[in-house]
Amino acid sequence: MTRIALFQSTSGIDPAANAAALTDAIAQASAGGAEMLFTPEMTGLLDRDSARAAKVLRSEDEDQVLFAAKAAAARQRIWVHIGSLAVLVDDGKVANRSFVIDREGRVRATYDKIHLFDVDLPTGESWRESNVYSAGTGVTLVNGTPVGKLGLTICYDLRFPGLFARLAESDADVITVPAAFTVPTGNAHWHVLLRARAIEAGLFVVAAAQVGHHEDGRNTFGHSLVVDPWGEVLLDMGQEKGVGFADVDLKRISDVRSRIPALNHRRPIPDAVSL
Repeated sequence: MTRIALFQSTSGIDPAANAAALTDAIAQASAGGAEMLFTPEMTGLLDRDSARAAKVLRSEDEDQVLFAAKAAAARQRIWVHIGSLAVLVDDGKVANRSFVIDREGRVRATYDKIHLFDVDLPTGESWRESNVYSAGTGVTLVNGTPVGKLGLTICYDLRFPGLFARLAESDADVITVPAAFTVPTGNAHWHVLLRARAIEAGLFVVAAAQVGHHEDGRNTFGHSLVVDPWGEVLLDMGQEKGVGFADVDLKRISDVRSRIPALNHRRPIPDAVSL
């Protein structure tokens, strides 16, 4: 049995303030006996004003939130999965990048969000991630974490089951889905999609989320979840900020898969025939 912690935050437009909140969450997670802390998408900066955000964006090597997280992880002797940070990359755009940090404070792996969210919502909100962000091209699986083999995704990736299938076929034990879901889509789809992905893949899903009203004016759904391979919700943090805990038993994976061995029954899908 492994104890994990999730940080449900209301990240703002000041990276220094967000770094302080993350450092405090890492200390709380360690004090609560967690071996690993999971944080939401955009832990270091949540700002839809691209001109204002551009003034504080930095490369990975210069990011103050990443620096603070690495130092706190080493100090508290705990693994940390930063759901994502916005970091400058060589093509002049920004990567929405996850980081897995070990208890020595070393970055063990990164993952850039593959699927970018471009949409006009009925509420009048419009999102064009591709205007700012550079899409990732690789699938990332991290070995040797406290929760076994850890597969990485970010937010909108949740809607693409093929990515989860690829991670499951690569023997992932846990898949992360850090997010900043809007309230309307969260109400409609968050719980059902996360439970579906866990059931389909036959593994644990850990989804740390942003929550509440943010400085840039947006509202996020919260409800950070831990879901087991049977689809049971082990933790739902509702709409309160803070650190929550769950105990993960990886033996549950083989138990569930022995009852429904869907991964063993997968066959190549032929092209559709139009009749």
